[in-house]
Amino acid sequence: MKSMELLPPQETMYRALVNRDASFEGIFFVGVRTTGIFCRATCSAKKPARENVEFFPSPNDALLGGYRPCLRCRPMDPDRRPPELIERLRAEVEKAPDGRLTDKELSALAIDPSTARRQFKRHYGMTFQAYHRARRMGLALRKVRRGGRVDEAQDSSGFESASGFREAFTKIFGEPPTAAKARAPMLAERFDTPLGTMVGIADDAGLRLLEFAERRALERELTILRRRLKTNVVPGEHLHLDALRKQLADYFSGKKLEFDLPLAPIGSDFQMRTWKILQSIPIAETRSYSWMAEQLGNPGARRAVGRANGTNMICLIIPCHRVIRADGTLCGYGGGLWRKKWLLEHERKFV
Repeated sequence: MKSMELLPPQETMYRALVNRDASFEGIFFVGVRTTGIFCRATCSAKKPARENVEFFPSPNDALLGGYRPCLRCRPMDPDRRPPELIERLRAEVEKAPDGRLTDKELSALAIDPSTARRQFKRHYGMTFQAYHRARRMGLALRKVRRGGRVDEAQDSSGFESASGFREAFTKIFGEPPTAAKARAPMLAERFDTPLGTMVGIADDAGLRLLEFAERRALERELTILRRRLKTNVVPGEHLHLDALRKQLADYFSGKKLEFDLPLAPIGSDFQMRTWKILQSIPIAETRSYSWMAEQLGNPGARRAVGRANGTNMICLIIPCHRVIRADGTLCGYGGGLWRKKWLLEHERKFV
């Protein structure tokens, strides 16, 4: 599956969709669950309810999500109307999106296969076969994720062999269909805060990550999550992210500084023990690395504690910003010392 492309906040995109905001044209595409269609941000069709939409960074991602392009706003088309041949080809695909159109079948429809390939590639930058395959595999992924049997998804995708289907599925989505069925992806959202944009990632187990978006370590942390959990990270909504949005707003406004979210950090036994001690530091108070090492029962582990704090992926909620030097001076913080100072002063202001 395509690596994560962080989109604007979900509410920002929905507001842009409702307002047909032309400044968002090409930035996101929206899939409508009730119709199976995806549109441009500026589509003139009646706007769906918030709970019935999901957002994608590109038309191809929407295709792989199981959606077909809207005939009204034509989200796959450049500014000009597509040639008649391309419109005809897409219409043929939608007659049986989970089937195949061979060169022989195209010829039977009085369509020259080589002409079809050239025009489709010139207009979309992708071959007709790639478009059709994306539609088939997107529908297969949707079927598997909704609890359907893998062999039924294979049959409906036009693959005669299980190995061929598995290979094609894995090449596109980065994991075999059985894994996609068993493991839903982690979902990511962006949150605007007074200290800059933050990225939150969650799944049903809880919050996996909360980081400042420009932090250099973010890409490495995403890689760790993908490898350890053997699944992908995609933009989307989750009830834990909804709760996080509200609690971040409460924290930064000073209304409520405590967080109450299920956390599911990934780390070694030592890291997990270290992060647990971090969570015991009261709001607006600070502790030293030496104090933490003593709590771990290993006074000589001060440097190891510092490294474990530096690998914490859930900032603010696992409050590594509350750890300072024994002499009371500030020390390293992944989000920058200026943020660490701001957070400590902010908490003291409201306690």
